[in-house]
Amino acid sequence: MPSQPGPGGPGGGRKINAQVAIIVSAVVAIALIIGGGVWYANSSGGKDDDKNNSAKGGGDAKNGTGGQTAGGKEKAPSDPSAKVLFQVPAPEVSKDIRSVVVSGSWLTDKVYAKSGVAEIVGYDPEKGSQVWKLPLDGPVCTASDHVTDDNKTVVVYQPDMPTKAKSHHGCSQVAVIDLDTGKKVWTKTGSSGDQPISFDNVTISGGTVAAGSTSGGVAWDVESGEQLWSPKPTDTCYDSGYGGGEKLVAVRKCGSYEARELHIQTIDPKTGKVLSEYKMAKGIEYAGIVSTNPLVVSADVGDSAGDGSGISDFFSIDNKTGKLRARISAPGEEFAARCDNISKVEQCTGLAVGNDRLYIPTEEHEGGGEGYSRTNEVVAFDLATGKQTGQRADAGEGYTILPLRMDGGNVLAYKRPPYDKGGQIVSIDGGSFKQTTLLENPATEQVRDVETSMSPEYSEMQYAQGRLYMSQVYASESSITGTRSIWRWRSARAAERGAGASTRHGPVPGKGRGRVVYCEQFR
Repeated sequence: MPSQPGPGGPGGGRKINAQVAIIVSAVVAIALIIGGGVWYANSSGGKDDDKNNSAKGGGDAKNGTGGQTAGGKEKAPSDPSAKVLFQVPAPEVSKDIRSVVVSGSWLTDKVYAKSGVAEIVGYDPEKGSQVWKLPLDGPVCTASDHVTDDNKTVVVYQPDMPTKAKSHHGCSQVAVIDLDTGKKVWTKTGSSGDQPISFDNVTISGGTVAAGSTSGGVAWDVESGEQLWSPKPTDTCYDSGYGGGEKLVAVRKCGSYEARELHIQTIDPKTGKVLSEYKMAKGIEYAGIVSTNPLVVSADVGDSAGDGSGISDFFSIDNKTGKLRARISAPGEEFAARCDNISKVEQCTGLAVGNDRLYIPTEEHEGGGEGYSRTNEVVAFDLATGKQTGQRADAGEGYTILPLRMDGGNVLAYKRPPYDKGGQIVSIDGGSFKQTTLLENPATEQVRDVETSMSPEYSEMQYAQGRLYMSQVYASESSITGTRSIWRWRSARAAERGAGASTRHGPVPGKGRGRVVYCEQFR
């Protein structure tokens, strides 16, 4: 199931080096993978409860009392409390590499799969035991969030391992992976003239894999690997990237820098034929695909966002005609969604699209409680009019809330906790906007510190059937420091105040093993 992310979320300067040991509970309920990821599950494991899952229809499910939220598949347990189950350590990174991308995580009925250093590993989603391992020639560069009906996905990776002499070998290898078996279906490369293409992004739609770059886009059939289209030497425009899922949409660039014209094209996945096209105003250099059906595009018009979010406006476009439905102003100082429009055009976090609405979080602001407290809300925009609907879901005192994805007609969201609580997964009813808590993480210091070290804007989150999987997108070199460890972190509050990172010396909470634990989400 696709998440609104991607992959790892946009942003630079993040170096994650984490192997945090957590006390393991005997209860099979939550899994934690620190550095490699964090897995949570509630005590009911997301199973149906005949007595408590009887609520149907909009707004009937009560918070904490059980019941199925309107229009969604995710069930609310009678008790959303979660417990720790197990951990998987972060991948080892050599001194020559120092830092490597480990973006890409997928959840199916059979496996939770996560990119490592030049490999992808499949885990049993309940036990955490390794089911399969797929070695790669080099590190993963980027990966699609989309999974086909028969559980295939696609990644782009380097053809060789980085070395001290050559830190990068280009992102030329495109591979379709069978997540059930852990096998490659095929591996392909693309070329522009006689030069191999280094791809920036990749996606899947309608049985087609499409990868974009500054040299243009290449497409292959998912099953056979047959090439469907590629750049032509005579092209004056090029496909810089694609959005997938229900439809295939290209961001096609024409013209030179500062005189750029972007064409947002809905295309036939099998032939590449343009079905509809919207031309953005000249001078807009980059655009991101938030959703392909309905079609929603993000852009930083005039570089006015100023906060690194990559967004000043959203554009709601009619897939059939290519006409603009509405333009939504979303200034960075007011709203907290993020898109990496520059190269990974499908990589947006903190938002969701459904019910012909765009759901985005507001920026953090002071709460109403005593002392220093931050909070925010999720609001909805009508994609037909561009106006707010008036729907508003409050995070609650000390919490901040970010949408993860749609669940039918409901919005699934993650609530980052205050200093003395555990995080939550909530379902927001698409009609009433009432919240139902699906999962609440432990409030113990050990678990809470680990959870808050992974900012939801810059990590991968998968939630399904009562389990939450959180994972980092970078791994860094480990260092031995005897019996002491350093855990470096910066909280959202410190970032808001412009404060530096805090450093904690001493054993890592739980079973410290003397490794340096270096977790930071610097922008």
